Amino acid sequence: MLNKDQAMHVAQVLSEALPYIQRFTGRTVVVKYGGNAMETDEIKNSFARDIVLMKLVGLNPVVVHGGGPQIGDLLKRIGKESHFVEGMRVTDDETMDVVEMVLGGLVNKDIVNLINNNGGKAVGLSGKDAQLIRAKKLQVTRMTPDMKAPEIIDIGRVGEVESINTGIVDMLVKGDFIPVIAPIGVGEDGSSYNINADLVAGKMAEVLKAEKLILLTNISGLLDKQGNTLTGLDTEQVNALIADGTIYGGMLPKIRCALEAVQGGANSAHIIDGRVPHAVLLEIFTDAGVGTLISNKVNVSGA
Repeated sequence: MLNKDQAMHVAQVLSEALPYIQRFTGRTVVVKYGGNAMETDEIKNSFARDIVLMKLVGLNPVVVHGGGPQIGDLLKRIGKESHFVEGMRVTDDETMDVVEMVLGGLVNKDIVNLINNNGGKAVGLSGKDAQLIRAKKLQVTRMTPDMKAPEIIDIGRVGEVESINTGIVDMLVKGDFIPVIAPIGVGEDGSSYNINADLVAGKMAEVLKAEKLILLTNISGLLDKQGNTLTGLDTEQVNALIADGTIYGGMLPKIRCALEAVQGGANSAHIIDGRVPHAVLLEIFTDAGVGTLISNKVNVSGA
């Protein structure tokens, strides 16, 4: 039984959430899930409960997941070394088979099962289902000061999103299901492509005109040069932070996909720490939020 102070705190939290629930009812939220948010049973179950609760109060969550560590583990077990170029996994035919088994099978079905066990109705998809994600080979180039022309690097069956068929996602959402999507694309000739999950989530949020794109990471959000978390930013401010070197390295691709999503049709993008229990709910349904919000207009609140 709750004491008076505990009861007041619960009531305050529920009261604070109400206007956000009213505002976002019927809206789509694309959540990129992976990495650190998959590490412990507690964090995994809190994520699943967040997704189920979002659906129950009228939002339409769409989950796009990664699974890089799991792919690396299986490759190691079969004696195949992982190689990366510009942060992307070199994907030959054998590695692509492993990617499909891990992302389209093991990881996808684990997430589906997790959500269903917490009371949801999740359905797993890969980008090959109904040609959900049409892809083309990603061209990677590298240029150094001593080179006269860029070097083209073949990293195998790594792709980029060419187009997304939203029909199957719309059908599932209207049927009260939660789509869980593995970032595997299909080319014109039927070939499979390994695609970065952040890029798929960003494009999915863009074409679905999502209310929010939420990217779960292993940091508290975008940090300034003093290490403080930046909360509400508009796209111009983000571009300025890229230009002055505040945003750099491995965070750049994530931020660029968030920017493209917002500029292409999503209302806002959020960079949040997936290691925080119930991070998704805290970001959507509280005034302060727990990460960085990026939108076309400055907004310093968590929503």
